[in-house]
Amino acid sequence: MVLLGTIVNAILIIVGSIIGRFLKDIPENMKQTVMNAIGIAIAVLGIQMGFKSNNFVIVIICIVLGGVLGEWIDLDKWLNRLGNYVEKKFGSKAAQGGSIAQGFVTGTLIFVIGAMGVLGALNSGLQNDHELLISKGIIDGFTSIILAATLGIGVLLSAIPVAIYQGAIALFATQITKIIPEAALDLFLQEMTATGGIMIIAIGLNLLGLTKIRVANLLPSLVIVAIAVTFIYNF
Repeated sequence: MVLLGTIVNAILIIVGSIIGRFLKDIPENMKQTVMNAIGIAIAVLGIQMGFKSNNFVIVIICIVLGGVLGEWIDLDKWLNRLGNYVEKKFGSKAAQGGSIAQGFVTGTLIFVIGAMGVLGALNSGLQNDHELLISKGIIDGFTSIILAATLGIGVLLSAIPVAIYQGAIALFATQITKIIPEAALDLFLQEMTATGGIMIIAIGLNLLGLTKIRVANLLPSLVIVAIAVTFIYNF
């Protein structure tokens, strides 16, 4: 089922939000310990994905070129601007209409904007592999508990854009298999998984507070991988 990972992710956000409404005062130490545990697990998942490559030189070249391109475009800045725009758009309404709008906007920005959702949705669509989206769902679920405890039940509604966004990517990815030769697709999946693994490691390190890597600026690496694989396959 192509949308399994997306559905699980959305459900975990909903469940976490409901739980959060009953947990008003979560101890700060507990929050930190849980997030550290998730960060370590995500980093290990990224390492596991990194070993999928049969030619790590390709991965290194793609991640470097993709990082340069991403920094030049500065995707991270544009995503933050988008977040600020949405926040301002709904800010006054949130202030007047209680915590529902504020919780919805905040949850959407946190759960939708990021590399993990893109990578996970691609894995779901291309390989029917939902491990990454389910892992993201676990992170989102715990985060939604904390958010809902402070911002209200509106966080629950952020599951809707998450489902639409990730589901659309997964469904689009399934169409790629109809136009790309199987051998080329297998090569792309190997190198994309390894390249994505590096980004997942970065996300884990960020969650641990060890780094502040702008992971969104590494996303062009996936496009570079596709170009590199096309060149290798044809020549």
